Amino acid sequence: MATVTTSSPATLQSCKHASHGVVRYCPPLPWRRRSYSQVSTRATASSHGQPSATTGGRVEAPVGIAAEAGEEGDSIRRLQNGPDVRGMALEGEKGRPVDLTPLAVEVVAESFGEWLREELQRPEGEELRVSVGCDPRLSGARLSAALFAGLARAGCSVFDMGLATTPACFMSTILPRFNYDASIMMTASHLPYTRNGLKFFTKRGGLTSVDVEKICNRAAQKYVARKMGLGSRGTPPVVMRVDLMSAYSQHLRDIIKQRVAHPTHYDTPLKGFKVIVNAGNGCGGFFTWDVLEKLGADTTGSLHLEPDGMFPNHMPNPEDATAMSLTRDAVLAHGADLGVVFDTDVDRSGVVDDTGAAINGDRLIALMSAIVLDEHPGTMVVTDARASDGLTRFIASRGGHHCLYRVGYRNVIDKGVQLNNDGVETHLMMETTGHGALKENYFLDDGAYMVVKIVIEMVRMKLAELDGGVGSLIMDLEEPAESVLLRMNILGEPKHAKQRGTMAVEAFKNYIQVNLKFCYLDLSRRELFSNSCLFMRPIIFRF
Repeated sequence: MATVTTSSPATLQSCKHASHGVVRYCPPLPWRRRSYSQVSTRATASSHGQPSATTGGRVEAPVGIAAEAGEEGDSIRRLQNGPDVRGMALEGEKGRPVDLTPLAVEVVAESFGEWLREELQRPEGEELRVSVGCDPRLSGARLSAALFAGLARAGCSVFDMGLATTPACFMSTILPRFNYDASIMMTASHLPYTRNGLKFFTKRGGLTSVDVEKICNRAAQKYVARKMGLGSRGTPPVVMRVDLMSAYSQHLRDIIKQRVAHPTHYDTPLKGFKVIVNAGNGCGGFFTWDVLEKLGADTTGSLHLEPDGMFPNHMPNPEDATAMSLTRDAVLAHGADLGVVFDTDVDRSGVVDDTGAAINGDRLIALMSAIVLDEHPGTMVVTDARASDGLTRFIASRGGHHCLYRVGYRNVIDKGVQLNNDGVETHLMMETTGHGALKENYFLDDGAYMVVKIVIEMVRMKLAELDGGVGSLIMDLEEPAESVLLRMNILGEPKHAKQRGTMAVEAFKNYIQVNLKFCYLDLSRRELFSNSCLFMRPIIFRF
C-alpha cells in the first residue's frame, strides 16, 4: 500500500395520534492526536469483472458462483448487523471464531465501492472519493489495509482520516475542503476489543439495512471467488492521509460560539466552567482538548482521554455503570459543572450534572426534549419503545408530542425523517441507549453534537442567572421504580441463531400471553415488548 502524507429508508408505518398531544407506540410494517494535511490525487484500481486495462487482466468469478459454496458466502452475510457490518476480528471470546477477516473486509469494501458507483450513477473512470476513519481497536491497522485495498479495487480514491469518530466520518461528506462522496468508519462501538465493524455513509446519511444487505450479498460472491483462488489481488492502493478531525472540531467550536454569543468573551464562552470528559480510551478525547479547552473550559480531572484499543478501564459506553460512576466521582471531586461520557466512536453520549446525578437513558431524552421544545415549541419527539410513560408525560407537559417507535437507532431516525416528510415537525429523535439525532444536524446521531447542545444550554442558564445546572431542567420527570434490560446469548452455530431465537421468542410469547396483557411481539427483530400493570415501562427481551 502506497501512502501519501502531505501538508431509502425502509417503509415505516404512520403513528396513530391520541389525546393530550401524545403519540403512542406504532407497530412497524414487516419487512492521540494526529495531524495531516489534505491532498487530492487519484487511486487507480479496478471495478467489475472483465479483463481490461483498468482491471489489469483480472477476471472476476461468475455471478452464480456463491451458490456452489453457500456456507462460505453465508459467513459474509452473517456479518450484517442492521445498517452496519460487525464481527469477531480477534480471538479472545470463548465460542466465537474470528469471522471479520482481512479478506472479508476487502470484499465488503469493494462491494460498497461498486454499490456507490451505481447509486450515484457515476461512469467507470470518474473519480469516487471515499474517506475512512477508525477507532483505536487493535485490529484496526490490519483491517484498514484490507479496507483500502477493497475500495481501490472498486476504483475509489481513498482518504485516510486515521483516528476519527463516526459522526465526523459523515461530516467529511459535508464539510468544505473535504466533501467526499462517501465515508466508512471502522468501529464496533461499545463492544469488546475483540470485535470490529464498518459503518457506511453517503451525503444522504447512514446506509439502510436494505442497502447493506445488497452490499453483503455482492461481497459474499466475491468472497467465495477469492477463497477459490479466482481473481488477482490488484495493485496496491494509493492512500491520502487527511486531517478531518481538526475541521470537525472547529465546526463544533463555531456552533458553540455563535449560539452562546457571549457578551464579554465571545471566543471563550466556556471560560469559568469546569467540564469533566470520560472518553473511555476511545475516540472522544478530541472533545476535551480541541473543543472545550480551546473555548476556555477547565477540563482538569478528565478521564481516559488517550486512545487504547484494549479499553483497560471500562467499556466506553454511556450505559456502563462503571463509566457513569467514575465520571460522577470526578465531577464531585473537582466541583465541575458538567461531566460527559462518550461511547467508543462518539455517536452516543451521556452526562452527569453538577450534583453528580447521571443523565442517560430516559433522563437524557428528557433533557434534550426540554432544550429542543424551548427552541421548537410543539415539536414531535421520536423515541424507541423502551421509553417510559413518565417521559411521555414529561414531553406532553412541555407542549410536545411523543411518538414511540420500534427499537433500533436507525429505525427511530428514519421515522423522524418520514414524519418531517409527511409535514409533522419533528426535531428530535432519540433512543434510550444514547443515540440521538436532530433535524438541525442532518438527522445525524452525533454524541458530541448532543453535548454541544447541552453545553450551550448550561452557559445560557448561567448568563440568565438561573439557579441550578442542566439537571434542574428534568426535576419533574417521573421515573420508573425499576427498569431492566435483558440481553441473552444464543448458543450454537451462528447459522442457526435466528431460527433458535425465533423459537425461544415464540415459546416466551405464548407464556406471556397467558400471564400478561398488552403484549406485542416484533418477530422481524426478534424482540418482545410487554406492558402490564406490573411495569411502568416496556420490558424488552432481545435474542
